[in-house]
Amino acid sequence: MSDDADIAVVAWHEDGRWTLEKLARAQDLTQIIDRLKSQRTNGGSIALISIDEEFFILIRVLGTHISMFLSDATCALDYEVAAEFIELADLPAVEEDDEPFPVGHLDILADLGMNHMEISALCDDAELFPDEQLEAIAMRLGFGEQFRQLLEQ
Repeated sequence: MSDDADIAVVAWHEDGRWTLEKLARAQDLTQIIDRLKSQRTNGGSIALISIDEEFFILIRVLGTHISMFLSDATCALDYEVAAEFIELADLPAVEEDDEPFPVGHLDILADLGMNHMEISALCDDAELFPDEQLEAIAMRLGFGEQFRQLLEQ
């Protein structure tokens, strides 16, 4: 597994505009959550994480509330960061014969205009890589162009 295939971007909304920043360590969920908590804004902050072109994670901190979403729980069988997600989110362990399925807070972005059905549809789209799924989420939330530019740097 190469960190070169990993993406971690934090986004926050303040004064009517989105600000984005790339994070160095996509697989350190504790550090990412701490970074989100340190970003004090009314709209909270969101981490968009893609791991090894296999799955994506969304983490959102709004005040003292932390919401988390994982696009495919079965990745916890092969990826330590996904297993850590399952543990942090206090979800049941994944079984070897489970079919891929999303877990966590499906309505993590509902108040920003993206409901659980849209996120589920993205997770079900086998044609899209996780970074493309995250870009679709970024577009839907209104910072797609900034997201694309940040990843090209």
